Amino acid sequence: MGPAKSVVMALTQDVRPLELDAWASACAQAMAAGERLLTLFGRPDGADGVVTTAVTLGHEDGESRLNVLRGCGRRGDAFESLTTNYPAAQMFERELWEQTGLQPTGHPWLKPVRFEGARQQHMANYPFFSVRGQEVHEVGVGPIHASVIEPGHFRFMCHGEQVHHLEIQLGYQHRGVEALLLQRPPLGLSSLVESIAGDSSIAYAWGYCAAVEALAGMQVNFESEIVRGVALELERVAMHLGTLTGMATDIAFLQGGATYGRLRTAIINATMRVCGSRFGRGWLRPGGVRFGLTPALRQDLLITLAAFSKDIALVNDLMRSARSVQSRLQGVGTVSLKAAQDLGLVGLSARACGVSFDTRASLPGRLYTAYPVNILHEESGDCWARLTLRMREIDESVRWVREVLQAPQADLALTSILPVGKLWPDTLCVSVREGFRGPVVQALETASDGSLLHYKVQDPSLVNWFGEALAVRNNEISDFPICNKSFDLSYCGNDL
Repeated sequence: MGPAKSVVMALTQDVRPLELDAWASACAQAMAAGERLLTLFGRPDGADGVVTTAVTLGHEDGESRLNVLRGCGRRGDAFESLTTNYPAAQMFERELWEQTGLQPTGHPWLKPVRFEGARQQHMANYPFFSVRGQEVHEVGVGPIHASVIEPGHFRFMCHGEQVHHLEIQLGYQHRGVEALLLQRPPLGLSSLVESIAGDSSIAYAWGYCAAVEALAGMQVNFESEIVRGVALELERVAMHLGTLTGMATDIAFLQGGATYGRLRTAIINATMRVCGSRFGRGWLRPGGVRFGLTPALRQDLLITLAAFSKDIALVNDLMRSARSVQSRLQGVGTVSLKAAQDLGLVGLSARACGVSFDTRASLPGRLYTAYPVNILHEESGDCWARLTLRMREIDESVRWVREVLQAPQADLALTSILPVGKLWPDTLCVSVREGFRGPVVQALETASDGSLLHYKVQDPSLVNWFGEALAVRNNEISDFPICNKSFDLSYCGNDL
């Protein structure tokens, strides 16, 4: 249900929760039928009750759709783990166990995700996997890193210089985002949502706006949708450029490091000229957009993108043709197609392995139905594939933005924000927006008076960190910085 294919709503009084075992069985049946598990989470219900929710992406009558499965239990109850047969559920079940106390029986890797609550005092006792052998040694990196890198601990189990296993321990940032989101009125959360993961401000803001609007039974005008889409694609271009800058710098390809950084500045400055923020903060709000695209701003963006396209084509050619770049990236940090599918990797990390999955195509809404995006993927699954795919996705986003800016359409300068009424009571709404890392999932549930009962946030990094750990296996430990930057995952997106 809902005003767009990227939003699903379910009236909780019409969806009776299943008993916990029956819910887990229904989830397993959905995944066995080929549905993709987008999210799985729980929330408290009364003194010690728990309501569980799983959202899958399936296909019906030739179209993709989101399906919601709800269950109920009590803290300490157990259910048969989905992970044993469907590894894509492993991180979701770990989070569910940590946040609600439900026990996924048979889970092979049941460890804390963020060390929430009382567990914060026990981070030093994290049960790292151990590789034994006379010539095996461990290398610990972090949690404190150089420069502005956020905290995270990387434990390498090595034989000589070769990595046999990498375990990544996050959870050092105890921000309590989901609890904070319940402390303000639902229409006053924009600035907080924009700061959940600062390099994905637009993706988070749009998903939040879409969910609130759906819960209020309203739909913004199509012109506002176009402006939101332009904002999101500019964010995608800028953040991919930031990753390319880091990758070029890590392998000492200085021409790329300098040029990609300059080009990123051109894009984020163009965003700033529209809304006053280089990261798009304050641009989107429930009911519309605060800043439209006047004819002068549209022309400014087109001129910027025309000059940008020439320069990025040159530096991309230069970087991809350099033998030093090829030797450092090709065959390094490889994740197979099967591993990506089994682990449920998302976004660019999955598409670089051959998984052709992008929610702009599977859940397009009005905007991407009217102006489709070409879904791109690579096959090799290595650092070279992730580099190449970022270059191609930048080109595609630029093509898309230029197309919508040049298309005959109504006035994009409109900046009025439609009033958002009271939210429907007893309703769960799930919104999905494809950020530059992958789908940003937000689930908002209202109480009987229309206030927010629960707000679930999921960054694509949550499931992709395990893919990065897998990518480093059988590589030299000196290749880790390249692998890490090629994935470019979010610490704060994980440590909510």
